[in-house]
Amino acid sequence: MKKFILAVLLLASGTILAQEDAWVYFNDKPDTEFYLDNPLEMLSQKALDRRTNQGIELDELDVPVHQDYIDAITNADGITVMAKSKWMNALHIRGTQEDISALSDLEFVLGVEFANKLLNTSGRGVQQQQTTVTNKFLQTEVDFDYGISSNQITMLSGEDLHQQGYTGAGITIAVLDAGYPGVDTAAPFQRLFNNNLILGTYDFIEDTENAYTADSHGTIILSTIGGYAEGELVGTAPDAFYYLFRTEDAESENPVEESYWVEAAEYADSLGVDIINTSLGYFDYDNPNYNYTYEDIDGQTAFISRGAEIAFSRGMICVTSAGNSGNSENPNIGVPADASTTLAVGAVNAEETRSPFSSIGPTSDGRIKPDVMARGVATIASNTEGEIIPVSGTSLSAPVLSGIVACLWQALPDMTNAEIVALIKQASDRYDNPDNQYGYGIPNFALALATASTIINNDNIQFKLYPNPTSNTINITPLPNGQVGKLYIYNTIGQLVLQDELSGNKLSVSLTTLASGLYSYQLNVNGKIQLGKLIKN
Repeated sequence: MKKFILAVLLLASGTILAQEDAWVYFNDKPDTEFYLDNPLEMLSQKALDRRTNQGIELDELDVPVHQDYIDAITNADGITVMAKSKWMNALHIRGTQEDISALSDLEFVLGVEFANKLLNTSGRGVQQQQTTVTNKFLQTEVDFDYGISSNQITMLSGEDLHQQGYTGAGITIAVLDAGYPGVDTAAPFQRLFNNNLILGTYDFIEDTENAYTADSHGTIILSTIGGYAEGELVGTAPDAFYYLFRTEDAESENPVEESYWVEAAEYADSLGVDIINTSLGYFDYDNPNYNYTYEDIDGQTAFISRGAEIAFSRGMICVTSAGNSGNSENPNIGVPADASTTLAVGAVNAEETRSPFSSIGPTSDGRIKPDVMARGVATIASNTEGEIIPVSGTSLSAPVLSGIVACLWQALPDMTNAEIVALIKQASDRYDNPDNQYGYGIPNFALALATASTIINNDNIQFKLYPNPTSNTINITPLPNGQVGKLYIYNTIGQLVLQDELSGNKLSVSLTTLASGLYSYQLNVNGKIQLGKLIKN
């Protein structure tokens, strides 16, 4: 959505000076040792359990921004602090160019980054960081009457998971959106309250716990995941837990919304959230000086995209709408859909044909986007009055998918976020031939679950991969007579980086194109799957 806002002006010494948005980054976190020694001071037990389950260690990114630094910037002349980020060790600030630039002289400031990139010509540069409650399980229904919402669920084979009792129970989803009016009053959301499934809300724009206000976009989004109107609408994860966070200001379009999103994602992490749904995207702003270019859509430039990458490194899955600009002069995805680890979701209609409005890839650095597709044309949802209506946009395709992701993770609680994402892509109908219109295609979640079950129950079939560690080539012990295998190799964030076919005449694979490091492999032989790790020196 493109919105209008009046520029804020200051009168100083007879001169009208425009306010700029910027991020100020700090050199360090003096309290790091204390927080790492006392992790419950910064993360909930549920969050710590998620880290333990996925083998993710605590680090300095988890430590809050040093309060003395926040106070100093808050008290600086002409500066307003809008948001903060512990992951970036930064504050989003607003002020004149002169007042913001003056902050670079503070000894604890690493540097300042203006949202207007033309102003980033002086001062110390900022080196962007790279990122390598007891649950109450409900008695779930196994035969929902999906009514007119049936297609958006069955397209993903979500009903197969529901019928097995996997309805999202025990999984926590954070919805980051523009507001949730009517959620606390409309009938399709009553089941969530009856079963104590809404764990909390927060409005990061107004700094208040009440998020049942503002724009109704979030209400519609939540209804497709958690709503319930018998015979009309069943959300894709009707028994999941939910946090509702408002990070989008529907009255304006400004980079501060990226910072609100990152702050909310950090809060979600601390609460132990598993999945973040983002039916938002950014490319153009009210101030055109803040706009992104296609070259910026690389997963590392935008503040929000860097935040999404860190969210994944904390063990969460980010599901993000690809965008609605497919039939515009700038048809590519925006941010944070460009983040390499986020599941960017495009929109198809009931016949599984891509909608012309659904944004396309690739990213500016050449990666496949969107990642997958789901129903986003005439998707069945609830409005603020509880009326069941069709709504179109990739905003709808993301939450439809998010709910089934929750159901799959409920079924496979011992898998990491990277393993779940890899399963989803592998179970999509264009996995062997992805493109930048459909990505890997439409996922079949029943197939994903069946594939995982094969992995789990494969009786430890053993084909030795050697040497391991290796330098340039990996060898595989002989396959049974006449059988053909496929070897898939993934990096630490779940991206497929190499695949090759194996047979009696070809039992070695070159790894010369891979950088040194740790990888996961999947070996498929005659319908059986073997997983493992390998190291390239």
